[in-house]
Order: sequence, then structure tokens, then C-alpha cells
Amino acid sequence: MELIKELLIVTGRIFTIIPLLLVVTLYMGKRAIGELPVFDFLIIITLGAITGADLADPKISHIHTGVAIIIIGLFQKVITKLMLKHRKFGHLITFDPTIVIQDGQFIVNNLKRIRYSIDNVLHMLREKDIFDIKEVRLGIVEANGRLSVLRQDSKTSVTLEDMNLIKKSTSLSYPVIVDGEIYGNVLMKLDLSKDWLLQQLSNHNIKTVEDVFFASINAKQELHISLKSYMENKQTIIPLSN
Repeated sequence: MELIKELLIVTGRIFTIIPLLLVVTLYMGKRAIGELPVFDFLIIITLGAITGADLADPKISHIHTGVAIIIIGLFQKVITKLMLKHRKFGHLITFDPTIVIQDGQFIVNNLKRIRYSIDNVLHMLREKDIFDIKEVRLGIVEANGRLSVLRQDSKTSVTLEDMNLIKKSTSLSYPVIVDGEIYGNVLMKLDLSKDWLLQQLSNHNIKTVEDVFFASINAKQELHISLKSYMENKQTIIPLSN
């Protein structure tokens, strides 16, 4: 009988706590469930922990859980308004947008700062149908971790009617050097040799492969190079205010 009683209590809590969570989440707004900045992510985690404990342990006071959820929703709303009104405050409790690509070049120091690898960025570029980094004029990792991309002017979308041209195949490049390491297997698939690659680097006045952070080759055997030393001393964070 005691087990049945506890199961009925848990069932009743599910039918009361879920509607309450829905109401509070709708009150907090789309921001809380959309892109999930750091603060909102913590709020969601906290709500989940409180709700989970309430549903798992019938001994926990149900009314306390309900009050806690309401207070957390109000707290989130207040903090969000403060972030919108005082941008410096918002700057303190969230991540800054960070430039990781500029003019087809990786900003190495920024990638290290936000702990993103080349593979992370290349994956996000492919999700945007960009398979060659030189098509990118500006790449920014936003506060929510997503990548925003501004293409080179020559790579922006146009209609065939605008240009009166036949559509060409999409540019596709293959990584052959990543953080100073040559990808020999990729060179083999492209029927290219390591000596050929080193000669190409020499033609670009690059003395050693260790100086190269990223290099790729497209179908036309055009080599694109991003050096480790590129833009080390330039501003790395996008200013959020004047």
C-alpha cells in the first residue's frame, strides 16, 4: 500500500509540475529555450535538477518545489532585463563573440582561447555549405557557440539571372596541413607528394611546415595557407559597445 501511495504521489506531481514548468518557461520567453546563453543554460539545468528531485522523491515537499520554480523564473526574468538595460553587466555573465576567421585565415590565438579546434570550425563551415575556408571573409563564434559567417563578396549568393552565367560546381578543398602536421593520406588521395607540398610552401616564402596552422588544396590544386602568426597582435574580440 505504501508503494502504491508513493506512485500515486509521483503521478500527481507529474501532472502538476509539468504544466507549472510550461507556464514559467513561456513566461521567461523564447530566449530561455532558443539559443541558450550561459546564464539561461544554468537556469534550465537548475530547473531540471529541482524537478527531477521532486519527481523522484515523494518525501520532498511539493509546495517547496513549486515555489522554487516560480522564484527561479522571476529571477531569470530580472537578470535578463538587467542584461538588456546594462550591457556591461550582460558582458560579465556571458561569453563574448570571438573572431576565428578573417579573410580566409584562422585566428589561432582566438581558437585556443575559446578551446575550438580546426575540426570544430570546419564542421560548422560545412553545415553552412562552405567547403573552402578562403570563401570566408569573416567567421565569428557567437556567445551561444554557433558560427556566423560573412562570405567573400565574390562568394555571396546571386541568381543566375543576375550574372547571366551558368552555375559552376561548388568549391571543395581538402586539408593537407593542420597545426604544422602534414596529412600524407590526403596527399596520396590527391596524387600529390610531400615534396610537391614543401615546394609550394617554399614558393610562398614559408621556410618550415611548422609555421603553417592550416593549409588546404582544392580540386584545381590551388593551395590555401593560414599561418600561425597571422593577426596575433590584432583585436580578437568583437566590441559589444562603443
